[in-house]
Amino acid sequence: MSKILITETVLRDAHQSLAATRMTTEEMLPILEDMDKVGYYSLEAWGGATFDACLRFLHEDPWQRLRTIRDHVKNTKLQMLFRGQNILGYRHYADDVVEYFVQKCVANGIDIIRIFDALNDPRNLQTAINATLKEGGHVQAAISYTTSPFHTNNSFAEYAKQLESMGANSICIKDMSGLLKPFEAYQLVKTLKASVKIPIQLHTHYTAGLASMTLLKAIEAGVDGVDTAISPLAMGTSHTPTESLVAALQGTPYDTGLSLEKLDVVAKYFTKIREKWLASGLIDPKVLKVDVNALRYQVPGGMLSNLISQLKLAGKSDLLGEVLEEVAKVREDAGFPPLVTPSSQIVGTQAVNNVLFKNEGRYSHVTKEFKGLIRGEYGKCPAPIAEEFRKKIIGDEPIIDYRPADKIAPEIDSLRQRVASYQEQEEDLLSLALFEQVAIKFFEWRKQQTYKLDSNADAAKGVHTI
Repeated sequence: MSKILITETVLRDAHQSLAATRMTTEEMLPILEDMDKVGYYSLEAWGGATFDACLRFLHEDPWQRLRTIRDHVKNTKLQMLFRGQNILGYRHYADDVVEYFVQKCVANGIDIIRIFDALNDPRNLQTAINATLKEGGHVQAAISYTTSPFHTNNSFAEYAKQLESMGANSICIKDMSGLLKPFEAYQLVKTLKASVKIPIQLHTHYTAGLASMTLLKAIEAGVDGVDTAISPLAMGTSHTPTESLVAALQGTPYDTGLSLEKLDVVAKYFTKIREKWLASGLIDPKVLKVDVNALRYQVPGGMLSNLISQLKLAGKSDLLGEVLEEVAKVREDAGFPPLVTPSSQIVGTQAVNNVLFKNEGRYSHVTKEFKGLIRGEYGKCPAPIAEEFRKKIIGDEPIIDYRPADKIAPEIDSLRQRVASYQEQEEDLLSLALFEQVAIKFFEWRKQQTYKLDSNADAAKGVHTI
């Protein structure tokens, strides 16, 4: 028994889960130094959808956000979420891009990189793990948790052992949909602790209302660290409230050592943010409720909002129940992939198509991405895919039974040429690599802002600009 380490998610996953990743750096700044005084093990502050949202919606440079957080957080480790060979994007990238991205993450202030693969295919993690170790970062290799006839505690333990042998410094059980039940968590943690020597961390969501109970049972089983969110941005599709867990463990052998008074300063600040977001509609009250059906459909919060918006656009919102039933069937057909980016979007969109075009037959409209999943473009699915089904989806196209990135040519040189006219920092190349069109729009906007600032400065000096 030892004190439980707490990773605070409010700067990344909490607002990604509740407010579509729309927290600005300006909203974070006033509280960062107080958060640094709390004594958290780490602050999850970057990665996931934050990179995309910064460029696409917030007119922010994600790299500058990271540097700003690092400038104000001197004592606490900064942590990020990294999608293995997908980095923070939605496709596999060449090894040279993965390595360069990791190098720049660590150089700009990241200490811990939580690396996962949507299919739990270890081949898709190796380059990112090696690169993180080379840069002196902490590799937290993640198991994408899901349930199916092909996922057992023993299979997860085998995967954990493989990750440890690949160089992982710790293991994270990444339960993105809040599927892990309390007593199952106890058994899973016991099995993992008996299988590997490195620390185990648990990340789970409150979606089905189980998270606090699940964390407690995992703690009893010997888990080393857990993810929580400060209470104003906790629960619903987010996480267990930090203060509640800290209070529950006080005076026990698992005491976190964190001060409720210091946490209260953080909570009071984010209460104002929550109230502002509720008033503006940025937080939809629907995401704050418990949905036990998440256990049936295994649909993470972000995936659910995507399905709702796709159906709304088609004018078919009434078909949501049918689509959720179809998600489970499509997932089984595709070899039971865990539902996490990008497999969640791929399976979800295909389920929507199957329902919208059911008069023409299931799989009459198959997306390019779903064909890629069945072909093996994203790696190996957990369960064998029936040959008859594979033929129906991809015909006689050859399957990919090697590491998909093995066939991706180096990309850095061509990216250097494409970014040259926009580049203001080395990291711009990586922004372009992940989200080219979105990044170019941001770069053009940034140039206009610089021009306006220069023009205003010249005007103030009495200089005429043309």
